[in-house]
Amino acid sequence: MSSIVSSHSPDAIERAVSVLNAGGLVGLPTETVYGLAARADIEDAVAKIFRAKGRPSDHPLILHISDISELDRYAVNVPRVAMTLAEQCWPGPLTLLLHKTSAVSPLVTGGRETVAIRIPANECAREIIRQCGHGLAAPSANVFGHVSPSSAQHVSDDLGDRVELIVDDGNCSIGVESTIVDFTTSDPQLLRPGGFPAEDLESLMGHNLVMPSGESRASGMLASHYAPKCTVVLANDITEAHDAQDSIPNSRILDHWDNTPLYAASLYSQMRQADSDGVDTIIGVLPPISGLGSAIRDRLMKASFL
Repeated sequence: MSSIVSSHSPDAIERAVSVLNAGGLVGLPTETVYGLAARADIEDAVAKIFRAKGRPSDHPLILHISDISELDRYAVNVPRVAMTLAEQCWPGPLTLLLHKTSAVSPLVTGGRETVAIRIPANECAREIIRQCGHGLAAPSANVFGHVSPSSAQHVSDDLGDRVELIVDDGNCSIGVESTIVDFTTSDPQLLRPGGFPAEDLESLMGHNLVMPSGESRASGMLASHYAPKCTVVLANDITEAHDAQDSIPNSRILDHWDNTPLYAASLYSQMRQADSDGVDTIIGVLPPISGLGSAIRDRLMKASFL
């Protein structure tokens, strides 16, 4: 099994940086979900991410940096509106899709000329990135397509000794992945709803985001994703969920449907617990579309996709 070290351990950051600089993989805590991190400039290390997750090599990764001053190292022709969002929303659960520089390996971008970049809000993660001296490629630290990890134990359960070190900083405070906005198109597109509500971004931008068109070009855009082993069915409200439960044996309703921050923070752990308990069917209540509700609805719908 992989080694787990508490983020409060005096040598936690030093150990993580040592593994990363040697071309190894680290389970990285963030405010969204735990990431499977490798130095983005070490191609053998990036290749390990795809092997460890069973992830298709054309599925791009998110590049994590520690400070906005590093952005021009990895991205060019950044629109003013994208820079405004970066200045106001970073560190935080927002990923910007931008045109990449030659410093970004095609392995990180799935062969595309664009790169997804964010600055995590987790202080431990930022310090690890800073001390590495280079951005880290870090998708979610789980088997591809499976439920994302919101704790260090989830990472260990999924990946075992495929990750050399996991830095345990407790449960992720937000619990769903970052919002991804594409700024390489004529009108900014919302590629993935996430931890930063789209309506808040639109308020900062002064205009609406448009829905994505074209091929999948960022994490989380596939129709089926974030799925537990058990079946997931959807309900529009708690009454409908209870009615469904009456007719579905060995089923469980996901709690906290009326509290979207708590629902988001516990969503993946509830899915994993249902699998562990041998539940056959999860009944996911769709929350309101506002706030984190959009991200939760997206994850539930993709988990239920057959």
